[in-house]
Amino acid sequence: MTTWQEEALFQGWRSRLEADEILYDSQTGHQRLVIFENSLFGRVMMLDGVTQTTEADEFIYHEMLTHLPILAHGNVRRILIIGGGDGGTAEEALKHSTIEHITMVEIDATVVELSKKYLPTICGDAFNDPRLDLIIANGVDYVARYEGAGFDLIIIDSTDPIGPGEVLFTRDFYTDCKSCLATGGIIVTQNGVPFMQGEELRGTMQIFESLFDDATCYLASVPTYVGGPMAFGWGTDNATARHAPAEIIASRFDAASVTTGYYLPAIHAQAFALPRYIDELINPPVTR
Repeated sequence: MTTWQEEALFQGWRSRLEADEILYDSQTGHQRLVIFENSLFGRVMMLDGVTQTTEADEFIYHEMLTHLPILAHGNVRRILIIGGGDGGTAEEALKHSTIEHITMVEIDATVVELSKKYLPTICGDAFNDPRLDLIIANGVDYVARYEGAGFDLIIIDSTDPIGPGEVLFTRDFYTDCKSCLATGGIIVTQNGVPFMQGEELRGTMQIFESLFDDATCYLASVPTYVGGPMAFGWGTDNATARHAPAEIIASRFDAASVTTGYYLPAIHAQAFALPRYIDELINPPVTR
């Protein structure tokens, strides 16, 4: 029997996805996890009533979290992923043969296991790749205690700042993340839909501006995430990475030989072009 899965993340706004078949619905040790079939989006994963990923459009989100910073940096060898239990971020990053090692820290082992079972089109063979080291742990604790070699790229592939994801939007966490970066490293974050979650983006950007020489966000439109384009936070002390010439980005993309469905060098720089309402969220106009 067809049912509807309702998302109520935003005050004054409700959205629903038709569930043709519920594949899984249970409480994990951390959150309620639901996976279901939808005729438009394919298989859908929701956590605590919020849509996380769908088979149809996950490529947009995961490509922009990975290929853009990898190609902007130009020499990423080591990556830390916080969250990302569906495996999509790791799968995209591992397309780059130059990546030597990825550490992925996910708090909920059930998300990983069910993604392997029900969402193989998203995770692919990522969890079997010898370059991936999966650690089931709290990402906040991991970065606070980390003492190893620095990471060239840190990707915060978190849920929204509710439930287990709430602590991944704090100053202490971001400060610890910076201490885990190698010289010239980049951190990128999932920062929601600014039209609906402006305070979330502003809060992250205020922290990033105090921590990094270059702090901003870039955008992509993901149909599943309703309310306008989605923002990805960007922080680095490498002031030139974001401004790499178009021909350099194109050359790196060609050398990588990765197959993409959304990311192209032509949209790389444009992703940082912010509509006025988003620009003023992170750079409030000075009042006299």
